[in-house]
Amino acid sequence: MFRVGQGWLIYLITGSVWSLGLVGAANAIPAIFFNLFGGVFADRLDKRRLIMFTQLATGGLIFILATLTLLDRVESWHVLLIAFLAGGVEAFDNPARQALYPHLIDRSVMMSAVAMNSVIWQSTRIVAPAIAGILIDVINTESVLYISGMGFVVLAVVMARLKIAPIPRGALGSPIHDIKEGLRFIKVNSIFSFLIGMTFFNSFFGMAYVMLMPVFAVDILEVGARGQGLLLGMSGAGALVNTLYIGARGSVPNRGLAIIGGAVLFGLAVAAFALTSKYVGSLPLAMGLMFVMGVFNSVYMISVQSSLQIMVPDRMRGRVMGFYGMTWSIMPLGGLQASALTSIFTAPIAIAMGGLAVALFAIGPAAFNSTVRNLSSKITPLSDEPAQAEAPRPAAGNDN
Repeated sequence: MFRVGQGWLIYLITGSVWSLGLVGAANAIPAIFFNLFGGVFADRLDKRRLIMFTQLATGGLIFILATLTLLDRVESWHVLLIAFLAGGVEAFDNPARQALYPHLIDRSVMMSAVAMNSVIWQSTRIVAPAIAGILIDVINTESVLYISGMGFVVLAVVMARLKIAPIPRGALGSPIHDIKEGLRFIKVNSIFSFLIGMTFFNSFFGMAYVMLMPVFAVDILEVGARGQGLLLGMSGAGALVNTLYIGARGSVPNRGLAIIGGAVLFGLAVAAFALTSKYVGSLPLAMGLMFVMGVFNSVYMISVQSSLQIMVPDRMRGRVMGFYGMTWSIMPLGGLQASALTSIFTAPIAIAMGGLAVALFAIGPAAFNSTVRNLSSKITPLSDEPAQAEAPRPAAGNDN
């Protein structure tokens, strides 16, 4: 809801596609830079307390933006500044959450756990954009922001009541030394480089349509805020349906092919959505393609995240998931590159190019890297010993 309200507010103030890219960049730049340090802090500090602090800080920032909007004092630079500060806080929140939740479950059910964790995210993708669009249309933008801010406060209260067994600290050197150690670990274990790279292309190119959705809703399909909520909600619905299916199965038959095939089909669906919105102009067709996009995006992103969580040792978890989170934090920056391409071509062409980039990146490893194609046979936890110089070893048994 915060993302929808923030994007809608800056577009109303400026009426500029470029401003959507700028607010995305303002959010992404600190998140990208500080994610490296956020991963170190997640390995070094009490994860529960760190999450409590970040949730309260984000909620406070949103309340400030909502109050400025309510008082009719909000300007574009306010939106950009709040986005920048929220991005910095998010860089410390994401690695801590990613590093915490595997300690709440049995590792043998990691695929189901990641899928069911994603159910919450996908459910809010359906409900929140639709509610946000209706509230903006019926009441005002600040109502969306106040509700969003209150949600972060509630999450902080939940974390305060959560009972967690002590977790050993993994980062013991200087922050720079610990960051370098995490980079060496990813470099030596090349499968992590592919998984994190796949997430980067998904966030930077594939998900750029989220940042430009006001353009599609207002200028191309002409369906307004309520239509924008429906479009984003359909993407979430597709992801939710598939996530529930994966969670119930507890596994994906072939993770490597699921990642590659899911990415290719998602990228092609993104391109189809962008081009048909422009040249066909049908809202039902656009909603159908958004549903398909959600289905295939969830296939490969759940496989990527569960593979990382299974293979990464606990002492490196915060830093590796910090690098993983950095690729997600870059998603708003993808809106900036899409905005730049829009100024040269059009928004549909810019989004279609991003979808094709995702598909092409996935096809490359499929053609040249047998380790990626046979990822299921490589799924096994790495040792928690300090020396992490070997690649994941083949494991007997099932996919989990």
